[in-house]
Amino acid sequence: MLAVEKRYFITTFGCQLNVHESEKLAGMLEELGYIEGNDISSADVIVFNTCAIREGAQDRAIGNIGSLKKIKRKHPEKIVAVCGCMTQQLSESEWLKKTFPFVDIIFGTSNLYEFKDFLQRRLAGEKRILEHSEDFNLEGENVALKRTSGNNAWINIMQGCNNFCTYCIVPYVRGRERSRSSDEILEEIKEALKGPKYTSVTLLGQNVNSYGQDRDEISFAELLRKICALKGNFKVGFMTSHPKDLTSEVIDVIANEDKMKKEIHLPVQSGSNKILAKMNRKYTRESYLKIVKEIREKIPDCRITTDIIVGFPGESEEDFEETVSLLKEVKFDDIFAFMYSKRKGTVAEKMEGQVPEEIKNKRVNKCLALQKEIKRSKLEDR
Repeated sequence: MLAVEKRYFITTFGCQLNVHESEKLAGMLEELGYIEGNDISSADVIVFNTCAIREGAQDRAIGNIGSLKKIKRKHPEKIVAVCGCMTQQLSESEWLKKTFPFVDIIFGTSNLYEFKDFLQRRLAGEKRILEHSEDFNLEGENVALKRTSGNNAWINIMQGCNNFCTYCIVPYVRGRERSRSSDEILEEIKEALKGPKYTSVTLLGQNVNSYGQDRDEISFAELLRKICALKGNFKVGFMTSHPKDLTSEVIDVIANEDKMKKEIHLPVQSGSNKILAKMNRKYTRESYLKIVKEIREKIPDCRITTDIIVGFPGESEEDFEETVSLLKEVKFDDIFAFMYSKRKGTVAEKMEGQVPEEIKNKRVNKCLALQKEIKRSKLEDR
C-alpha cells in the first residue's frame, strides 16, 4: 500500500471492451492503494487506454497524449502510461516511445494483466518501460476490477477474432478467438449480481456468436440459457454479433427468454455483395436480409442496429446506393456510420480504388440523414 494518498485518472478511447479493460486497470491501481481522481491535473498516475480500429480514435489518443507535455514538464513525478490496441502494434509503441519521451510505461492488450507490475517497476526507479508480447491469452480476465458503468456489468466472454475482414486490425491487436470457460463466466456474473445496483449484464466479445467454437465448450445459445437461469432481476444483452454466425437457436433464445434484452446489434457494413466480398465478410446482402426477416418474425419488437462503412476501396456510386437501399428496406432502429480509413497491416490498406475523402464524407452524411428520417417516420407511426 502507498504511504500517502495517491490518485489515478484513466482516459479510454474506443469500444465497450476497452471501457471494460479500463475497469481492470482501475482495479489494479486500487489494489495498490490509488483512488480515482477527478481530472488529469490532480492525478499521480495518468493512463490512456487507446484504440486503433479507426483512424479518428487513434488520432484523438495521440492528441491527448501530446497535450501532457507541459503538465509533465511541470510535474515530472507524474507517471504516464499508454496501453491498448494502438500500442499492441510494436511499430506504434516504438514510435510513441520516440515521439513522446515523457511517457513512462507503454504496453499492449496482451500485457494488460501485468500493468500492476509495470507500475511498481517504474515506482522502484526503472526509467522507461516498453513491454510487447504476441502471447495472447486470457490472463487479463483474472485481475481485480472496479466496475464503473452504472447499473450495467460488462462481462467478457471471449477475446480475439478469426474473421480477418480486410479492413480490420482486430485479429492483429487482439489475437485469435479464445473463449473463457462457461463456469468462469457464470461465476463472474453471479458475483456481479451480488451488488444490488446491477440490473443489466452485457456480454462482450469481438464475435460473441462464435463463443465456444475454439474449445470444448457449450454454444453461445446454451451459454445465454444458463445465464438466464441464474437467480435475480436482471436483463442480458451482448455485443457484437457477426451475421455469418448468428444462429436461429440464438434468435430463439432472445425471443423466448424473458431476461434477454430484445435488441441485436448486427453490423452489415455494406449493402453491396461486391463490397461485402472485398471486405471478406462471408455473407451476402440476401443472407443478411434473411436473418433480419427471421428476427422480425420471431421477435416483432426487437431493436435492430447496425454498422455501416462507406467509401471502402472500389466502392462505386452504384455500390453505395445498394447500401442506401438496404437501409431503406431494413429500417434499422439506429446505425453507426463510418468513413473507411486505412489501417496499417490490413489487406484493404493496399487495395486499388481508394475513395476520395470528399466522396466518403458526402456518402456518410447521406446515410446519417436517411437514418434520421427513418427514425422520425418510425416515431410518427407509433
